[in-house]
Amino acid sequence: MRFVLLLFLSLTVSIHGQRTDFENIDFNKADSVAALYKGESLKNLPVLTHKLTASLSTDVEKFRAIYTWVSTNIENDYDSYLRTSKKRKKLLDDREAYLTWNNSFTPKVFENLIKYRKTACTGYAYLVREMATLAGFNCQIINGYGRTPNLLLNAKSQPNHSWNKIELNGKWYLCDTTWSAGRVMLENDGPTFQQNYHDGYFLAEPALFAKNHYPLEITATLLENPLSFDEFIEGPIVYKDAFTHQINPVSPKKMHLEVTKNEIVDLVLEIPKNIQPENLFLVLNNGGNDKIVQPNIIDQQNNIVLRHGFMKKGLYDVHIKKGDELIATYVVRVKR
Repeated sequence: MRFVLLLFLSLTVSIHGQRTDFENIDFNKADSVAALYKGESLKNLPVLTHKLTASLSTDVEKFRAIYTWVSTNIENDYDSYLRTSKKRKKLLDDREAYLTWNNSFTPKVFENLIKYRKTACTGYAYLVREMATLAGFNCQIINGYGRTPNLLLNAKSQPNHSWNKIELNGKWYLCDTTWSAGRVMLENDGPTFQQNYHDGYFLAEPALFAKNHYPLEITATLLENPLSFDEFIEGPIVYKDAFTHQINPVSPKKMHLEVTKNEIVDLVLEIPKNIQPENLFLVLNNGGNDKIVQPNIIDQQNNIVLRHGFMKKGLYDVHIKKGDELIATYVVRVKR
């Protein structure tokens, strides 16, 4: 039995924001400060936090320096992830026991993080909260489910991820330092961490963030009308470059589609004004062969529609791409 998710919504709507609230802020100075203290010791967090924030004038720049430093100085530890996952699995049916264990477990994770400078997602989220709190911010750890192309979920999946929400200028924002830090490569000689900072998960737009992050406390989506857990796990796969360009696949809601031959499929995307729709295209994979398709593009105010007709039966992986970058994937079964 999966955790019973808290579906009660507060009567007061959360005030939330997204990175575009700070489009006039240049983060180069904050990133330069984070780079200046690369490799700095974690043994005196108040001193490190002061070094990262003292020279910056705005709250968002101060938090940016903390976020960038954590994402570029901490190694994602796959062994720690496996140990955490094993314990989570044992407590899957007992929510109270899980929360008690998680609260006691986090300080232990933090001790190892200080010593070895490596951790799993819980440690990243804990470190961000501690440093943000030292800098005077209201920052919280969010526990829940992370969905990736290699980690598909089902109704019996256990919570597997942690991230943060941060209050800036009276609004709440979402971020994920673990996924910004890089990725773990599973190779024959064992897992290795490839550090590769990705900016898209810093103050991400909540509706897009909810496509691959699902919190145990549903109000932590910061959305008035969040997806149900079933809708979350049934949705299209959304890749990191969707966050780079803030491209949100809004329809169809489900990844797996079934159509008849010659039927038209409309893939609806919410895109920012700086994206040229003609730079978006489809890659259809049927039986291992990729075919690039330029769909009919229909402009609908803030949304665009990528329209394609399937003329042959079969099973197609349908990838939405912008240049060489993957945005989202659907699976379309075409019947006679």
